[in-house]
Amino acid sequence: MTKQRPAIDVRTLARRVLDIEARAVAGLAQRIDQAFVRCCELILQCKGRVVVTGMGKSGHIGGKIASTLASTGTPAFFVHPGEASHGDLGMITPADLVIAISNSGETAEIITILPLLKRLGVHLITMTGNPRSTLGEAATATLDIGVPEEACPLNLAPTASTTATLAMGDALAVALLESRGFTREDFALAHPGGSLGKRLLLRVEDVMNAGASVPRVAADASLAEGLLEMTRKSLGMTAVVDPAGRLLGIFTDGDLRRAVDRTVDIHHTLMRDVMTSGCKTIGPGALAAEAVRLMDQFKITALPVVDDRDTVVGALNVHNLFRAGVM
Repeated sequence: MTKQRPAIDVRTLARRVLDIEARAVAGLAQRIDQAFVRCCELILQCKGRVVVTGMGKSGHIGGKIASTLASTGTPAFFVHPGEASHGDLGMITPADLVIAISNSGETAEIITILPLLKRLGVHLITMTGNPRSTLGEAATATLDIGVPEEACPLNLAPTASTTATLAMGDALAVALLESRGFTREDFALAHPGGSLGKRLLLRVEDVMNAGASVPRVAADASLAEGLLEMTRKSLGMTAVVDPAGRLLGIFTDGDLRRAVDRTVDIHHTLMRDVMTSGCKTIGPGALAAEAVRLMDQFKITALPVVDDRDTVVGALNVHNLFRAGVM
């Protein structure tokens, strides 16, 4: 007869895991000491790149730490310690610095390459739960990421220890970020494909309609001609310009509705009589995010783009900004 296992309260187990990991991370605050300061100093003084290494779960955490460092102003990459002793050690130069992650401090694959790292003369930072280990003793500086217990009920699977390591890596990256004076613009340069990068890097000239696709008509053109230009260019507006191409005003869907309310003759009414003068404009070098701000502030959906002589060089509407991922 098969013995039935007792029912498991998964919610209680999950809360226990979170409680253990939260205490593990909270315990790190007491270890932000002179050793942490020394690690920051070593990395800030590094003329090359930060090379992060680790085996197994520590390796996965190391990959994330390297990625976070690289995206916050500290050039970094991950090297697998097993591959390092089979050729990848050539990726490390004397100008670099190595961060080795090992909870036990005795990971064989990392211990194997210690003599080679010493020969290169690179500084070694160790993140370990055992500062008195082989790896801890060999390091220039050591970060203690030890935890009282793992969240795994067998106290075997790396859980709380990897969470603590990840948190310490984040603390290191943010401390370095602040020390370098890293800005939102710097972050955007490293993330051009992200939403922040688009908001901080994309300019109006990158997203606007230009050349023949810009809707524009002369001030003495008829309303019918203006409507035809709006239809052809599909921006919901047309710029009204003088013979030199300088902006005189704008005609939008809203102006059309007002003209219809007045029952004007579209064939005999001139654009100068129905346009809106003194309209909002933007320059081609302005950030696309500034166009979004203007449209939101003044409740408009399109903008003429003008140069410093007020010559119309482009036009854009909300659809341009949506397609660019700025809105």
